[in-house]
Amino acid sequence: METEQVTRVPDDTDVTRADSLAREIFSGVANKWALLIINVLGERTLRFTELRTEVEGISHKMLTQNLRALERDGVVHRTVHPTVPPRVDYRLTEAGRALRDTVSGMCAWTRRYLDHIEAARRCFDAKDGGAAR
Repeated sequence: METEQVTRVPDDTDVTRADSLAREIFSGVANKWALLIINVLGERTLRFTELRTEVEGISHKMLTQNLRALERDGVVHRTVHPTVPPRVDYRLTEAGRALRDTVSGMCAWTRRYLDHIEAARRCFDAKDGGAAR
């Protein structure tokens, strides 16, 4: 009789556990602003003002908070150039570029099913009368 060896997954990688580090990371990179920032950066290096222009509707504060969080998680690299005034550039790290593949897939899915989702929402809202909102 053979005994099957089971590799134990550390608790920190279990996204279903409330105290999981993986869940904290997932929450940080899965917000709408982080996804848009990752998508916009792509293979480019952009300055803060360029990012703010490209991510329509994001406030200065939200862009700053998201960039700091993405930098902390090793998704974004920040370079400060010693000029007056200082020039700061942002680019995706290797981990960020890998994550962008997933983000790009989500964007493609959204474009593909946008009409379907809009129709489903109209149908749901018509049946429900908007009571669930």
